[in-house]
Amino acid sequence: MRVVITGGGGFLGSRLARALLARGKLTAPDGSERQISRIALLDGAFPAAMPSDPRLEIVSGDIAERAVVERVITPDTGSVFHLAAVVSGGAEADFELGMRVNLEGTRLLLERLRQCARPPRLVFASSVAAFGGELPPVLDDSTTPLPQTSYGTQKVVSEYLISDYSRKGFLDGRSLRLPTIVVRPGKPNAAASSFASGILREPLNGVASECPVEAETGVWLLSPKRVVEAFMHAHELPADAWGTRRALNLPGITASVAEMIDAMGRVAGAAVAKRVVWKPDARTQAIVRTWPARFETPRALAMGFRADPDVETVIRDYIADEGIKVA
Repeated sequence: MRVVITGGGGFLGSRLARALLARGKLTAPDGSERQISRIALLDGAFPAAMPSDPRLEIVSGDIAERAVVERVITPDTGSVFHLAAVVSGGAEADFELGMRVNLEGTRLLLERLRQCARPPRLVFASSVAAFGGELPPVLDDSTTPLPQTSYGTQKVVSEYLISDYSRKGFLDGRSLRLPTIVVRPGKPNAAASSFASGILREPLNGVASECPVEAETGVWLLSPKRVVEAFMHAHELPADAWGTRRALNLPGITASVAEMIDAMGRVAGAAVAKRVVWKPDARTQAIVRTWPARFETPRALAMGFRADPDVETVIRDYIADEGIKVA
């Protein structure tokens, strides 16, 4: 069985690839369990330390270029995890680039998937940036998406396209609206949500972190471990578990920036927490204020998706995964 991960060189894509290689099998479009024979990773760049596995295929290229998509999506492709995107801050700063990659790239991918021998399964990484505007204090499964950023708009349009392609029988799509993923290792990226990892990652690594938003800013968050589990769980659910509602709000936990820093202090010590300094940034604040921070997700929980127990567990898992020494 051939599996494709777009954005496969990114943090989540590479983690997902490792998890799939370890799992070794997935449910095929016909419902049978098949061994994974090939995992093709598509991205514009890849880290030096990629897994060494004969089942892994590295494809460097742009998802918005037809020839690249035709190369990576072969007729025997059975499953696709679509993670490639220009992130929130980047899509807001460069409208044309966001539209080209996030929307036109998705449409190219969907059209190519129509040509597969059998309708493949598609798991799409959407975002809670789908919501914005005047929102209730707590969102639930009935809240209508009303994005207030270009990134959120591009994600919602892609969700609707995937639902329609699924309705037509061209593919079997599932869209997951991801919370803010915390803690991401490595360097900050252009995502407006990057601060949520930075205020934990940098202090835990011994350096100061500038927080661009207010202490009371709420974040709906999920750990990398849980989101990789969610991608695979979403894939393995049968089509009738999704019905006509192909987009889903993933469960998460709500924490304010102040609560996140306090949790880090309890885990790693007050001196670590004091490495966060406040440096307001109006552009980041304007984007983040449009995002919801509180959800009720009964549908996702009933379907078997899971949230992290608390912020302290998220921080401890990051420390363990990265081998950080905390005094």
